[in-house]
Amino acid sequence: MLDELFARYEQLGLAADLAFERMQREYADAVKCERGCTDCCHALFGLFPVEAAYLKDRFDKLDPSLQQEILQRADEAEERLKQLQEKLNDAFSDDPEMQSYAMARERVRCPLLSDEGDCALYPFRPVTCRVYGIPTTVQGVGRVCWKAAFAPGRPYPAFNLDRLHKELYQMSQSLLQKDGEDDLDRAALLIPVAAALKTPLESLLRGEFVPE
Repeated sequence: MLDELFARYEQLGLAADLAFERMQREYADAVKCERGCTDCCHALFGLFPVEAAYLKDRFDKLDPSLQQEILQRADEAEERLKQLQEKLNDAFSDDPEMQSYAMARERVRCPLLSDEGDCALYPFRPVTCRVYGIPTTVQGVGRVCWKAAFAPGRPYPAFNLDRLHKELYQMSQSLLQKDGEDDLDRAALLIPVAAALKTPLESLLRGEFVPE
């Protein structure tokens, strides 16, 4: 069952890659992604349980010495996130929506990003990472990397992240049902990359993760 879910998840990643490649081919002047650019590696986002479990499964197959380097960076990322959350709690104590908006604009290095600018799990990176440099839509609102050169006001094909998130949620439900988890609300739980890497796979399969 787990292998089947992971295979389905990999198909989502393939679809994202194909969408990115098509945009890069048709709008080469607008897509500015290139080797060495790590802007997307500092964006804050969470993983659905199925994504977290998949990433952790692949992480556990890395060389132990490399794992230790990444886990050290995971500790640093979590400390940075904790500091940011405390700062935003003080600044917007009575406005949770503004807290979320401000947090989304912050930059924190992904623990998988090496000092040389490479992703330690690039072939297995989350789908969000795969479509970062092309237009996307979330709740009907268009988004694109600030480095891209898509002309304002001009219509472009966009990758539908809402549809993707729905599929990831449904797959996460299947994952938790497989493990006998009754609280399927956990399928909507978004897990930070650093926390996913530090959590045992067995816990992630139950929709649990090591808190900051």
